[in-house]
Amino acid sequence: MEQPDDITTHQTSEPQHVLHGSQQSLFSEYPNELEIGTDSSDGSRDSDSALGDSVLGSTTSLRSSIYDYLVENGRTYHAFNSGKYMLPNDTREQDRLDLQHHSFKIMLDGKLNLAPISKPQRVLDLATGTGIWAIEFAQEHPETAVLGTDLSPIQPDFVPANCQFEISDAEDDWGFNKHFDYIHARAIVTCFKNNRSIVQKIFENLAPGGYFELQDPTFPMKCDDGTLDGTPLNEWGERMIESMARIGRNLTDGQNWGQYMRETGFEDVTEHRIYVPVNPWARGKKNKLLGAISQQNLLEGVESMSTAAFTRILGWTPEKLHELLEGVRANLQDKGVHAYGVVYFAHGRKPGKAVE
Repeated sequence: MEQPDDITTHQTSEPQHVLHGSQQSLFSEYPNELEIGTDSSDGSRDSDSALGDSVLGSTTSLRSSIYDYLVENGRTYHAFNSGKYMLPNDTREQDRLDLQHHSFKIMLDGKLNLAPISKPQRVLDLATGTGIWAIEFAQEHPETAVLGTDLSPIQPDFVPANCQFEISDAEDDWGFNKHFDYIHARAIVTCFKNNRSIVQKIFENLAPGGYFELQDPTFPMKCDDGTLDGTPLNEWGERMIESMARIGRNLTDGQNWGQYMRETGFEDVTEHRIYVPVNPWARGKKNKLLGAISQQNLLEGVESMSTAAFTRILGWTPEKLHELLEGVRANLQDKGVHAYGVVYFAHGRKPGKAVE
């Protein structure tokens, strides 16, 4: 399988032990080519951009407008099954999600997926967000019926004719009347209380020979030279893990999906890890580009991710959170903080022969 040129990945087809908390770091040194500094051979500045434009189709997919968003601390949140998802759904957050989409595509050299799918007839995109992945997949596969589901009706009106969206909660019972050939989920690290049960639902709703693929950032952030220790950024990550744990969501469970897939019955389970710096501190053109996008994503995203979690769950005042986030943003703009995130990819196949 072809891998991105100058960002390091780790791949395994066997379960791996994942270290948490005060245990030894998952990495004893920087991943290869995640090297500190600038490089005159990069041919780029930190502000280089490789963002592309998405061209939407011209047909309409009807979506409901009956949901009134909840307003809290100046942000809006989903009303359907309100309170389950801690991130907002307003325009600021939608713009951040679309930027995050481009980051994933850069990691994968422009591809939308790693699973070796071939002409799927029915595709499901869980937690579709703005729907940008589903729309682009539908454009690339005009013969495929693509369905995106989410708690918020924030998808565009004009989409390809083979793409539609539904408002639903993946933690509720699934009522699909046909199986899917490919199920995709991305950036769902804060979504579910029981990842294993979601894998079981996915397995049950795949056709024989169908694939499931996950693409997900993970917690906690990593750093191998101590420059993250004692920083507001490190405290923010620890408090995020604490707040989600209080409502039954284990943010440190993100690299166990491959294990759950094997235990559920998936075959040919393959895992990849891509290491993304939190700002452009690492050498290499792609690392700098991913770092710059990650920095922008987090400068906006730390507020999106923590406003409801810290004020509703931890009981913080908005003023206390604002003070922490000021320090977090300063860390994100400091190339002396050599932190990076592990973005986890896993895909596997349901046993059986796919229908041609």
